[in-house]
This record gives sequence, C-alpha cells and structure tokens, in this order.
Amino acid sequence: MSRKFQCRAVPSSWLENNGRRLDCGPYMSGAIEAKELLKKIKTESLSSLTSGYNGGIYNGPQFVRNYVDDPAYGVPFLTTSTMLQADMTNLPMISAKDAHSAKLSYLKVEEGMTLITCSGSIGRMAYARKDMTDCWSNQDIMKVVADPNKISSGYLYAYLSSRFGVPIVISGTYGAIIQHIEAHHISDLPVPRLGNIEGKAHQLVQRAADLRYEAISQVVTATSEYVAAAGLNDISPIEWHKKSGKLGFAAALPNSNSLRAVNFIPLNKELESYVKTAKKWAYIGDLTKPGTLRTGPRFKRIDSAPDPEFGVELLGQRDCFTIRPDGRWIAKKHLPKDELMFLPEGSTMIAARGGLDDSNSFARCQFIAGKRTQYAYSQDFLRVIPEQDKILPGCLFAFLRSEMAFRMLRGYSIGSIQQEYHPEMVKWMPVPLVDQETANRVNELIVDAYRKYDEAIDCEDQAQSLIERAIEEGGR
Repeated sequence: MSRKFQCRAVPSSWLENNGRRLDCGPYMSGAIEAKELLKKIKTESLSSLTSGYNGGIYNGPQFVRNYVDDPAYGVPFLTTSTMLQADMTNLPMISAKDAHSAKLSYLKVEEGMTLITCSGSIGRMAYARKDMTDCWSNQDIMKVVADPNKISSGYLYAYLSSRFGVPIVISGTYGAIIQHIEAHHISDLPVPRLGNIEGKAHQLVQRAADLRYEAISQVVTATSEYVAAAGLNDISPIEWHKKSGKLGFAAALPNSNSLRAVNFIPLNKELESYVKTAKKWAYIGDLTKPGTLRTGPRFKRIDSAPDPEFGVELLGQRDCFTIRPDGRWIAKKHLPKDELMFLPEGSTMIAARGGLDDSNSFARCQFIAGKRTQYAYSQDFLRVIPEQDKILPGCLFAFLRSEMAFRMLRGYSIGSIQQEYHPEMVKWMPVPLVDQETANRVNELIVDAYRKYDEAIDCEDQAQSLIERAIEEGGR
C-alpha cells in the first residue's frame, strides 16, 4: 500500500455486511471488492476444504525455544522470515526432543501446505516444498492443509496468494501495534471452484515448487563438487563450534591492521592455511575486478511509485535471499552515480552487515543472475564480481557459500554489535581453483539453478493469472 494519504467513498451496504466496522483497513485493502466479485461465482468456505489438525487451519502455541548446534539433537526451525528463503540449508535448529513432544509435534511442515505469516507482517505466503518437510515452524506461521479429496493444494495456495485471496486473508487483522490474524478469521474465507482451471493452477504451482527444490539441490551439489575437486573437505557448523578455540588463545600479529580477537580465531586461520594446500589457489582480491570487492554507496532513499519508468526496487539483506525478492520502490533519478548499484550477471553478493550468531545473514552469499539483475542493491552487501578468465562466476559463488568460506569471511569482521568487513583483510581470503572441466560443470550447475528459480516465479505468476482472469470472467 502506498505511504501517501488515501481516502475513498464506500457504499453503506459494505458497512452493513462487515459488522459495521469503521476502521479503514478492510475497505482500502480490496477485500470487500473481492468478496463482492466472488458472490457471482460458486464458492466453498475454506474450512470445508481443509483437513488435519484443528480442521486443517492452525498455527501453534508460544513456547520456549531451546536452540541447539548439533543436528543429531535438533530439527530445522522456520520463522516468518526464513520461510520465504530459497536456501533452507542454514536454518537454526531447536531441540528435537521438544519438537517431537505432544505440544509441538503438529508444527512439522509437510509438502503442499500453504504457510501464512499471521503476526507482524501478516499475509505473506509460501508453498511448502520437499526441502521444507523436515522443518518445524514457529507460532507466527499459520498452516492451511488442503484436503486432497476436495481440492488441490497448489490451486488453494495460488488462490490465497492471488490479488483476490490476500486482501481477504488480511482483512481479519486485529491488534494496534503488532498485527495478528487467527485461524477462525479465515475459516469462512470463500474459495472459488473453477473446474479445469484448478488442475492447471495446481500443476504450475507444483512445478514451481519442484523447480526450487531442484535448484537448491544443484547449488548444494555444486559446492560439494567444487570443494572436493580442490582436494579439500568442507567443515560442518558443529565441527567449527567444537574446534574453533575461540574462547581463549594466543596469536602472533603479522601487522597492526587489527587487534581484535575474532580476526585471529585459530580454526579460521587453520582454514586459510588448509585452502592453500589445494593444488592451485589465489587470493580473492586477485580474482575479482578492480574497484569491486567493496560495499555500495550510502544514499537517501526517495520513495517512488511502483513503476519501472520512474523507479526501481531496492533490495536489502532481508529481501535478497527470498524466493521472490520484493524490495522498496525508490526514485531512479535520486540514485547515486555508482556502477555497483546494479550488478552484472554472474556477480556474487555477500551480506556485509549483521551479527555473528549463526542464524544471522552476515557473510551469507547470493548469486546474481536473470531476474536478480533488475534490482538495485543497498550498501549492505560486499560486491564480488569475478574476472571470468581467472574463475567462472558460478565457481566463485559455489565456494563462497561453503561453510569454510563462511567462517573465514566472518573472521574478517569489525564492529561491536553490527559487524562489517575489514577492507584490508577480506581481499586476502584464499580461494581454491580447480581444473577446467570441473569448473565448467560447477558453473553450469549454478547458472542452471538460477534459471530454475526464475522459471519457478513465472510458473507461480501464470497460476495466479489463470485464477484471477477466471474470477473476473465469472468463473469461466
């Protein structure tokens, strides 16, 4: 919704049909118009089309989160922000004992569920994929479980996330500061029955989910193959925590660039030496284009209408890692004159601001290709643009997302609570190099994975367009 002041006249029948509510939200969101249009079509209530715990529409209780580091004792844990991420391999973990208890066992995510944020930024949705099926969700995620005997899960998700579904979902919002919705607020939500359209929409949504699963599988494979081809073994998070030696150590300082202990954690220095045992390696500063390997400019954001002629979407760290980036529209003419505001195909963005807890995005990487080249990026990313005659873009990204690279990158941080990168240290990060055949294969895995991410967005858009057009045409 625009930040500008808005006003409109509404017929008195809308007030009568909505409990005489006088707050403006339902009347400005489009929910009333959607309900009026749906009256012309055969519909069924959402609760009559779901099944499972609490009738198939539920969130969870508030509970103490006992986080663990060892995957032997934990399960991946989804929050309202991480449920939208493309990569689920680095999620925080909560106690498996707690997760499998009677109190929380029903919070396990199953493939095909529609996940809806129901507290804070409400109404954001995700369709549960194969790589989410071992995850548990927090109490701020509402699940909608389609009854397979009555409705296709993909169609239900596509409708709920469409421009007709979202306004109705969020119209039941309550709360002054922190907004909420509950299961009973959407149980009577009208779901149109659209015949053959439902099957087509389901196939498109399921295709999108499968493409995203294939994409992240390829990305993980690419990282494993690249590290192995260099003759190295990646470290796991639990290994790093057990062996880092970060609680107390002595270190000889090679120069006066830093006196900060985190820059000299023994295991991180051992990882640097270990990478240098590869048959061939180079410093990242020698593999990237001159003038890059830096963060972007700081500038004042001037909001713009969501129109590509006048504005561009600006992505920050929260939006960059999602399956469908959704940034803030800012005016083009007020952008700084910096070539690194927009990134060329094959760049890697590294989150360059944040905390050092493992769940924080600081030092996590994102490959820039296809649709992601259309966005502007905030200053809070390290821009890594490779010299392609020295290392292929997909290869550099594949290594930078490895656990050993993640730990080394964090070892170059400066700051108190909010960390940044030490500009001199980061350029001396060693990167292993591999034979050309492996490099070509790894690069293609990454490039193809990001093509699939883009195709998945197109599939979801097509599914929503099918439904919206059918509703506008009276269900035909």
